[in-house]
Amino acid sequence: MSNEQNIRILEALLFASAAPVSTKELHDRMPEGADVGGALMELKAQYESRGVNLIETDGHWAFRTAADLANVLEIQREAQRKLSRAAMETLAIIAYHQPVTRPEIENIRGVATHRGTVDALMEMGWIKPGRRREAPGRPMTWVTTPEFLDQFSLESLADLPGLEDLKASGLLDRRPAIEAIPTGNLFADDEELESLGGSDDDDSEFESEAPSELEEEAA
Repeated sequence: MSNEQNIRILEALLFASAAPVSTKELHDRMPEGADVGGALMELKAQYESRGVNLIETDGHWAFRTAADLANVLEIQREAQRKLSRAAMETLAIIAYHQPVTRPEIENIRGVATHRGTVDALMEMGWIKPGRRREAPGRPMTWVTTPEFLDQFSLESLADLPGLEDLKASGLLDRRPAIEAIPTGNLFADDEELESLGGSDDDDSEFESEAPSELEEEAA
């Protein structure tokens, strides 16, 4: 059998295999007396300039896409991240009450805000630090970003759903954030805040209060 025919057989064997093929296995599959080593070298040379190359790894042979084309073949997918209830509530409060401080957010929500909640919203590019408030301790405020508007297809914050409608439904505090501040220590550490208002994971407290507020309004 001619060398050209041996090369074609090798090409077919390697192409049809789902996994790299060992040199010994190729010898066993080839016609008796075939120069498998020479045919492999020639086949490898034929594929050097193509989009697919013949690669040897630890005595096993396989066709692989050319390394210089990796950027063309790369597929980028957007990972869908579902926001937690705490993150959604925090984002809504910032959007409607901005600029707003963390203690103000916690007072409006009724529970302490975990640092990871704010970090997640920052990583998504939807909120950013605003100016420090001219108050004792100069607390940091939080505001939304242009990426937030783009994500929710808003031209401006004026396009947000009506604030009065949300307040009437009990989803937002009726008072402005600055008036909703508790009279105690605004800059308590996390442990103090958690002891006063619970934590992000304590959704039962938040849910148990909402129906009573709605019932009072309905009454």
